[in-house]
Amino acid sequence: MYRVARDGAVWRVSRTPEGPGTLRVTEGGARAWGPGGEWMLRQLPVLLGESDEPEAFVAHHRVVAQARHRHPELRLCRTGLVLESLIPSVLEQKVTTTEAYRSWRHLVRKFGEAAPVPSEPDFEVPEGLYVMPDPRGWARIPSWEWHLANVDAKRADTVVRAARVAPRLEEAASMTYEQAKRRLEAVPGIGPWTSAETLQRSNGAPDALTVGDLHLPGIVGYALTGRRGATDADMLELLAPYAGQRHRAARYILLTGLTPPRHGPRRAPGRISHL
Repeated sequence: MYRVARDGAVWRVSRTPEGPGTLRVTEGGARAWGPGGEWMLRQLPVLLGESDEPEAFVAHHRVVAQARHRHPELRLCRTGLVLESLIPSVLEQKVTTTEAYRSWRHLVRKFGEAAPVPSEPDFEVPEGLYVMPDPRGWARIPSWEWHLANVDAKRADTVVRAARVAPRLEEAASMTYEQAKRRLEAVPGIGPWTSAETLQRSNGAPDALTVGDLHLPGIVGYALTGRRGATDADMLELLAPYAGQRHRAARYILLTGLTPPRHGPRRAPGRISHL
């Protein structure tokens, strides 16, 4: 969704309500191109965290207070776009981030479109900027293409179901967290993990704690207690004092870099497309 050019400029592409757009942001300002360019410029302040309220957060653990002190710049950003965060989250269900990214890249490059870019030679435009398909495009991807993208039928079916009700899901961007969560999870195949991962980005939801993650409970438990092996239930109990701000608390904890020691070899990503 975004690239950082060699000159430090951040390029972001999106399929907005007004069409595809490309945004370039630097310390000196921002410019945008394409039918969705003006929408992206209007959305830029909240994308950068203008609507976030970090002052509402109260630290209840020393390690969290220290992280907040070291990272006063942390803001929860809000894209205002649901599907562009939901589909990557569905693709990441039960697989590694690397596997999900490969699937996303394959599908977007094959079924999306080249992003609108400036024609002026003054800009160093990163290569490979593509806009994801529109909802109809996602719904029309053939079953064998999902297989070639290393996406199993369960995840593919979930993406297609979501694409078919995309207008209803996009409405969640302007809802409260609980309302948006219910709206997303009404789609079969979208559970608490996927809705949280989506609403953290689309809504900047400070309480959208990821439950069901392979690593997060262990990291939270180790950072706050020094003990390994924490479960989702343990994490929820430890973060109960942060009700309404649990995602923000988890972000601060991740910024500490405290992680439990790892044991055993890592699993190599599989390729169902080879079957």
